[in-house]
Amino acid sequence: MKIALIAHDKKKDEIIELAKKYKDVLANHELFATGTTGTLIMGETSLPIKRMKSGPLGGDQQIGAMLANGELDLVIFLRDPLTAQPHEPDVSALLRLCDVQQIPLATNSSSATIILETLKSGKLF
Repeated sequence: MKIALIAHDKKKDEIIELAKKYKDVLANHELFATGTTGTLIMGETSLPIKRMKSGPLGGDQQIGAMLANGELDLVIFLRDPLTAQPHEPDVSALLRLCDVQQIPLATNSSSATIILETLKSGKLF
């Protein structure tokens, strides 16, 4: 399975903790991430991750292109709903593409945990 990992700045610690907790699960999949998020997760887990640009510099659009081309199976995007994002149109487009392509999308730690626990159990896909 091809999984994208993305997190807004105030959610970076949360996605790192998720990646650490589910390292064994994520290790069985091909991982992609926006720049800073990918670097931080790799530093904490040693998981191999294909990094895109930083979100505001086009990384969200790169992930979106992968979605549009059917190249991703799951997106975990921990969003910060309380902080305005300068690249909000890119974020909205990425979320819309997940809906259009019927790609599972977790936008908070609780939904990401449910999906990762399901992957761990082997009952998803």
